[in-house]
Amino acid sequence: MVITSVDVFALKHRGKHQGSLRAIICRVNTSDGVYGYGECGLSYGNGAMAGFHMIKELAPLIIGQDPMRNEYLWERMFKDTFWGQAGGAIFYAAMSAIDMALFDIKGKVLNVPAYQLLGGKYRDELRAYASQLQLGWPDDNADGFDLPYTPEEFAKAARLAVDDGYDAIKIDFLSLSRNPMDGKVPLGIMSPKDIQLIADRVKAVREEVGPYVEIILENHSKTDAISATKIGQAVEKYDIMYYEEVCTPLYPPVMTNVARKVNIPIANGERLFTRWGYLPFLENDSIQVIQPDICLCGGMTEAKKICDLAHIFDATVQVHVCGSPITLAASLHLEAAIPNFCIHEHHVINKVMYNRELGKYDYAPVNGKFTVPELPGIGQELSDYAIKNAYCETVK
Repeated sequence: MVITSVDVFALKHRGKHQGSLRAIICRVNTSDGVYGYGECGLSYGNGAMAGFHMIKELAPLIIGQDPMRNEYLWERMFKDTFWGQAGGAIFYAAMSAIDMALFDIKGKVLNVPAYQLLGGKYRDELRAYASQLQLGWPDDNADGFDLPYTPEEFAKAARLAVDDGYDAIKIDFLSLSRNPMDGKVPLGIMSPKDIQLIADRVKAVREEVGPYVEIILENHSKTDAISATKIGQAVEKYDIMYYEEVCTPLYPPVMTNVARKVNIPIANGERLFTRWGYLPFLENDSIQVIQPDICLCGGMTEAKKICDLAHIFDATVQVHVCGSPITLAASLHLEAAIPNFCIHEHHVINKVMYNRELGKYDYAPVNGKFTVPELPGIGQELSDYAIKNAYCETVK
């Protein structure tokens, strides 16, 4: 059995979301008719089509090769491309998509779920949190987001998620200003007025959900270290589970500066790549909760090594999940297999049907908890709807 071709899909969401989200998926095909799916983690922000074409650039390296040799093919992409070593988001996202697809193939050939390839199940159930409630917590069939602005509106969004069975939530309290006309909160060294706005929102949510629902504070690396410190210190008293992407992930000592001044565990990792990218942050204790994205960090092969590396430093793992149903399924397999799993991110985008319908199987939590797919491989494929409406190119 050898790899014969690679199909690359740029998916489309229904309606108004066609431009803002574009999941990039690869399908690696073999001479035996077995195929595997992987995702390039660039569906949001700027870079989706760059990832699409980067997969096409890497595809010739694996065509004609044995798909079961995923370690060999990972190393070949890493070292025989020149740009693999110290590559950036575009390179590693494409590499991750191919690696994930190879895991899917291997699981199908061996007729086992992907978690068996990662060491077997460590747990049967995965606790999840409701993620990015600054977008609201819409009904499954909603066509858009009802953005909160006032502390009361943030509290309402939190209540909706808790009523759905979640005992942990994540919110970027900084992303929106006081009303729709003001635009976003100004950045730089923030004023006491803006710090107080964030604190008021956190207070309202804490009072609404009570003491036993955990709150994760999201910052999306928007501020400098000074403002990140001020925000963290202002909300420490509300018992924050962890503080995510406090400042730029480009230089570990900057994050250490915040970690030493704020009495909240620090999380980061969705914009870090490979075990080499994580090591400095673990060595200086900049991060206590790592957040590798399987379709960005180097794929499932590399994500498992990153998690094992973090285990040495007593760091726990919350895989970053913000993509199509392909990424969701793959992430559940990794989380089920590792001992240092913390909690699963159930992003609001994975809740709504215009994203869920892109997968053949609909994996959703029950009362805030997931079970891992039991089908061979990653247990997910593109739906007929997704394939029919996608832009696709094939490399042979």
